[in-house]
Amino acid sequence: MSLVLVEWSLMIAQILLGVAMLVTVYRMVIGPRAQDRVLALDAFYVVGMLMLLTVGIRVGTPLFFEVSLIIGVLGFVSTAALGKFLMRGEVIE
Repeated sequence: MSLVLVEWSLMIAQILLGVAMLVTVYRMVIGPRAQDRVLALDAFYVVGMLMLLTVGIRVGTPLFFEVSLIIGVLGFVSTAALGKFLMRGEVIE
């Protein structure tokens, strides 16, 4: 009973995360300002990371968890660099 509940929960979570990815892609393309696009990119990598985590739980291999950790670190660094670029106009001083 609980295994069926976990499978259904993961499937519903993946569907909702897919919808969230579509919404963030829409905001990246249509966003009126650069700040909106950076925020959408930030949300996109977080949702992608969560999608990989749910796939890793479904499949049961630790590879997806390691890849999602790398995506999280690289996404944080890229968001910080884009934010600094938007604030000052340069990344490296």
